[in-house]
Amino acid sequence: MYLTALAQELANEKAQAGVRQAAGIALKNAFSAREYTRLREIQLRWLQQVDANAKASVKELALQTLGSKDTRAGQAAGQFVASIAAIDIPRNQWPELMPALVENVGEGADHLKQASLQTIGFICEGEDQDLRDSLVQHSNAILTAVVQGARKEENNKDVRLAAINSLSDSLEFVRTNFDNEGERNYIMQVVCEATQSGDNRIEASSYGCLNRIMGLYYDKMKFYMEKALFGLTIMGMKNPEEDVAKLAIEFWCTVCEEEIAIEDDNAMAIAEGSEQRPFFNFARVAAREVVPVLLQLLAQQDEDAADEDYNISRAAYQCLQLYAQTVAGDIVQVVLGFVELNLRHADWHFRDAAVSAFGAIMEGPDEKMLQPLIKQGLPVLIGMMDDPVVQVKDSAAFALGRICENVSESIDPQEHLRPLIGALFAGLSSSPKMAGSCCWALMNLAERFAGEPGCQENPMSAHFSESVQRLLAVTEG
Repeated sequence: MYLTALAQELANEKAQAGVRQAAGIALKNAFSAREYTRLREIQLRWLQQVDANAKASVKELALQTLGSKDTRAGQAAGQFVASIAAIDIPRNQWPELMPALVENVGEGADHLKQASLQTIGFICEGEDQDLRDSLVQHSNAILTAVVQGARKEENNKDVRLAAINSLSDSLEFVRTNFDNEGERNYIMQVVCEATQSGDNRIEASSYGCLNRIMGLYYDKMKFYMEKALFGLTIMGMKNPEEDVAKLAIEFWCTVCEEEIAIEDDNAMAIAEGSEQRPFFNFARVAAREVVPVLLQLLAQQDEDAADEDYNISRAAYQCLQLYAQTVAGDIVQVVLGFVELNLRHADWHFRDAAVSAFGAIMEGPDEKMLQPLIKQGLPVLIGMMDDPVVQVKDSAAFALGRICENVSESIDPQEHLRPLIGALFAGLSSSPKMAGSCCWALMNLAERFAGEPGCQENPMSAHFSESVQRLLAVTEG
């Protein structure tokens, strides 16, 4: 039988690594399909057309391969086990699987522990809704394995990393355990200790795990924020390893996103007279510590980064935007202080950070608070479009676009339109790197001053002919 032959080759310790890996890929593909109907056909074939002895043999070979010293074969076996588990676990046709994986983590050699933990993660990543519903019943077994592997007492770094990753994948299914204070305390202790492991991979994964915990269990986080998470995450944001710092920053993105959503939900609850969600103001309480760190991280740009690269500076910008939407006017003074200090800085990184920070707070604070700042700052921002460094000019164009999009009432057509349009077209012509930001700002400007539908004239009319000529010049260039 095809599946049995592939499983035997995957389990064959004498076979070449490339052959075993190919067998593993073929096995995974045999259980995979992009279309739901095709996937169901594959699952029904396994359930109805493969005899019990063949199934038992394939499963046994797959579990056996988890113990291979060839980590790639072990990982391939884990993916194959997860493919079968997606079919069998919801139907209770592989009851010995989870106990076997727990036993492997508790008593196996390091490579078996690692592969078994990865397998649990692969199973928890499955998208099949029947599988996800049934995994709740296995939460105790899952937690037993992943927490045991994630503890600081685990000396093998690869095992500990696999455990933290699998814990993160399993969090959705362990709500009952998280509701238990004693179990929750222990899980949080293990994850917090892992952020201080000294291994960058484990620390980054641990902050990612904390992000998921905050997103799923915000209502349970007040005690842990006060005791540990404020300090740990701020320290993580300052970590010299970029992957660690980015995930610590993303923790505060998650906090802000949750609190924005909770405020929206509670406003609706008040209107409907229904129960409100717990709201702890984590972002506002921590703003004095978090926001200054974000502002400094804005200045860690990589001048060679491609537009799609997600680096630490862009992570900090995203978080600052969310912070402004969450705490509104509370953020303005500290950001303005940074902007005023660095707008004329000799180092372009800080000029760029200052311009970016100003643009980041254009959504969230009350427009009446922002309007006088924009009226004062708009000529300066337009002037920054002549900065000798293209990154600064691009950030200035984007900040102008943010103003046009969110606080356009602050733009005086008589005073600002001509220099603003001129600066944006000059930027559009000067560098391809700026084209996206300049076009976006011009589009927002045109939408803002388009006037009422059907009107014959609007504040942009006087600039129309010149704008068309400059656009044509760019396309011909």
